[in-house]
Amino acid sequence: MGTRGRASLEGFERAPNHAGTALPPARDARAGRRPGTRRPRVRRAAGADKVTDESVRRNTPYYYRVVTVGPGGATPAGSLTGPATATSQWLDTTRASVLALTALFFAFVLYYIRSAQMGKKPFVRRIPGIDAIEEAIGRATEMGRPVLFVPGIQDIDDIQTVAGLVILESVARLTARYETPISVPVSYPIPFAIAQEMVRGGYLQAGRPEQYNPDSVRFVSPEQFAYVAAVAGIMLRDRPGAHIFMGSFYAESLLLAETGFSTGAIQVAGTANVHQLPFFVVACDYTLIGEELYAASAYLSGEPKLVGSLKGADLIKLVIVGLVVVGCALESFGVHGLTQWMATQ
Repeated sequence: MGTRGRASLEGFERAPNHAGTALPPARDARAGRRPGTRRPRVRRAAGADKVTDESVRRNTPYYYRVVTVGPGGATPAGSLTGPATATSQWLDTTRASVLALTALFFAFVLYYIRSAQMGKKPFVRRIPGIDAIEEAIGRATEMGRPVLFVPGIQDIDDIQTVAGLVILESVARLTARYETPISVPVSYPIPFAIAQEMVRGGYLQAGRPEQYNPDSVRFVSPEQFAYVAAVAGIMLRDRPGAHIFMGSFYAESLLLAETGFSTGAIQVAGTANVHQLPFFVVACDYTLIGEELYAASAYLSGEPKLVGSLKGADLIKLVIVGLVVVGCALESFGVHGLTQWMATQ
């Protein structure tokens, strides 16, 4: 009769639990009252054929009376419905669609991760922002200036920081290949340690581990505007030829981008914080928008887990779009089965 402690009703008013017959002296499940106490009404919308009572307790019998309400007032039915007993369920069948889509998503991800590990990497479109990063590093090399990489202002628990640090390794590999200094100011201790390893790994992959400078990664401050002041000082003093902003940014995005623009450096930015994208779009030469940040990290690293996750997420989006289109078509022809299956409330 119920799921997760709920009972489905066919009427409005919960009746006394005795119904004119002898029942065990079980206490009322809602207010600790004895059977026979009058209960509040449970209303349903006009036209609905059932209503759910969220206030019941498990393994407690309840009786319900249907009461119709019209212009002449309320007319209670002469008989009761019941007993209805709410029981615990292992599965909430109203969320079967969520389970199915989640299982399908993990199946896609695991399949493409396995394929990438076996050497059959799925196709990932090259993002123009990656070309812009390479162009920015090349321009800084031609000018004889360093490259400034800012991996956001959040700690490692922000996925955008992780994506930015993954991109950092590829940027460090390019700067090592071009023999261009790189500067990485970091705002938190854990990203600081990871950034050091990423830059060291980039120089190692480029075959120039001896050129790695431990001072290229600097710990600045976790305070937002103290960090911004330090990075702005680096821009104005060292005059980097390229500024690369990859990660999570907030109010400091415009301050950093405008300061960098005033120095004449080529700037490439990427963030998934939609409310900061307009500032980067205006002040930077190229901007990675939203999920392009994650796609760039997967493309540059070639890590099977990142590539598989990216491909699986893209496919599940196509499945959801297809379900929306099919659902609209079925609703247009009066077929409600898919809509009812997708409903979770």
